[in-house]
This record gives sequence, C-alpha cells and structure tokens, in this order.
Amino acid sequence: MRVVRHLEESLWQEFIHHNPRANIFHTPELFHVFAHTRGYHPTLWAIVGDGEQVLALLLPVQVTVLDGFLRHFTTRAVVYGSVLCAPGPGGTQALDLLLQTYNRAIERRVLLTELRNLSDLSDPQPILEHNGFVFEEHSDFIIDLDQAEETLWGKISKSARQRVRSARNKGMVIEAATSRQHLISAYRLLQDVYTRARVPLANPTLFEAAFDILGPRGMFKIFLARLDGRLIGARFLLMFKGSILDWYAGVDRNFSSYSPSELLVWHALQWGREQGFHRFQFGGAGPLGREYGVRDFKAKFGGQLVNFGRNVCTHAPARLKVSRAGFQLLRKFL
Repeated sequence: MRVVRHLEESLWQEFIHHNPRANIFHTPELFHVFAHTRGYHPTLWAIVGDGEQVLALLLPVQVTVLDGFLRHFTTRAVVYGSVLCAPGPGGTQALDLLLQTYNRAIERRVLLTELRNLSDLSDPQPILEHNGFVFEEHSDFIIDLDQAEETLWGKISKSARQRVRSARNKGMVIEAATSRQHLISAYRLLQDVYTRARVPLANPTLFEAAFDILGPRGMFKIFLARLDGRLIGARFLLMFKGSILDWYAGVDRNFSSYSPSELLVWHALQWGREQGFHRFQFGGAGPLGREYGVRDFKAKFGGQLVNFGRNVCTHAPARLKVSRAGFQLLRKFL
C-alpha cells in the first residue's frame, strides 16, 4: 500500500461507484467545484494497493475566511463527505495508514480537520479516534422516497401539511432555476439568511461552479418559490447515486409566514420520488440535546432521526482558541 496525492479519474470513479458509503462529496465533480471556489482549496489523499486499486480516500477542503496574516487563524479543513475506505480489513488498515500520514503532513497548517459523516461510520470509529479524530454528536433526518406519495404525505406533521396547503392556496408556485440570473437571485436569499445568523457564507463562486459543472450532469438543482412573480425562497439540492442531499436553503424573511420553506421541501420530495431517487437527506440537524429550530423544522417531514456525528482532529489548539475568541468578538459587530 502507498499514499498518493492524485488519482486517475477512472480509478477514482470506479472506487466510489462500487462503495455503498460513497456520497456526492467523494466525486471528482464536486472536487472540481471546490477547486473553482474562492477561499476553498481541495486536496486529495488516497491509499492504493496492488493493481492501482483504491483502498481509502480522504478529500479535505481547506476553507479560509480571511487572507494575509489572519489566514493562519481562519483556515480549517472540512471533509464534507467524511472518509471512505474499501470494505474489510484491507480497507481499515489503509484508512489507518492514510490518517497517520495526513496528520504528520498537515501538522499545524490548518486549525482543525472536521469529518462530516453522512452515513453510519461505527465500524471505523476506533481507527478515527486512534488518530485523534474525536467523535461529536450531530444529528440528521433521512426520508425514504421508496413509498407511495400518500404515505409520504401522511408522515408529515399536521401543521406542515396545513402550511403546504396554505402556501398553494395563496398562489405560491415552485420552479427550477434555469439561468445564471436565477442563481444570483437565489444566492441573495442565502446572503440575507447568513447575515442575520452572523456566520460566513461561501463565496458565490461555489454555487456558480456547481451550476456549471454539476448541473449539466444532473447532480445539482435549485428550486425557487415565487409569489406573484417575486422570489421568496430557494432550496439548493445535490444528487448522487439515488440520493438527494438538501444542501443550502434561503427564504425572504418578510414572507416566511407564507410557508415557502414547507412547500419547497414537499416539492423536492415529490420531485425526487417521481425521478426515481430512493432517499432524501437533510443537510444536518445539529447536536442532540440542544434546542435548535432547524431540527424542529426538519423533524416535521417524517424522516428517520440519525446521529452519524462528526469527527474532529485539532492540529493547532492554541491558535484555535484564539480564533474562536476572535470569531465571537467579530460576530458582535456583524
């Protein structure tokens, strides 16, 4: 086994095609999207064995909020789809070697590396913990789309069904984004949401690259909610191997009482089922045991609550402490 920093795309595609835990964040296509995003620097680490067979894959994206001297205090590595290894002891051994090599090489270049798990990684957890990747609870909801529409509708809470009906009765319509101007308008909704939450939002180049690279391949879609022609809501979806991931969402606060969020989610579920997708996964519902309005909203749609969690390895503890203190101070002025 040996560590490589580049993979032939054919070998890469074959590995994720046959791995049941592979998700869209493991694809070369999304790697290219991140490569076109300002402030993002994707990297590839893999283990290959005999015959160039891929045994383990790690795709950390170094995300920088501020450049210059402050780059050292604002750069973290996010592995959006978490790690991926071949089934069996050979894959586990390869993952252990990969994480050891990565930790030695990365040293203190980033504050931390965060693995965002989108599936159950109970089996490799001992390897992750052994290499300094500490498990943290993080919940999510998964909705089975392999059921009748009436069943899906019946599992949604009564209040959510009422809000969907109300949105339709008020004349709200859902349409798919088809142009760059649609994308720009939807991004403005995200900006408003993230500004109110006082957290940084990815540069628009992320969504432009997704539109250009993933869109033509059927891996990216934006649904727009309009009322009397006015855009009041948007939902950004990623699609891969029969699964839809709810990526980003934004709503015009002045029209939140019109329930664009509920109608957008229900439309996405209907569309996904009609298109032959098997499951719809929300993009996270926060740590369990804490009040979180986003989790309450997502719970209304009848999905299975899961706790795949996240694994975090801290590389520069002192800088991270300063960074977190600085971020909390900065939020007061945003």
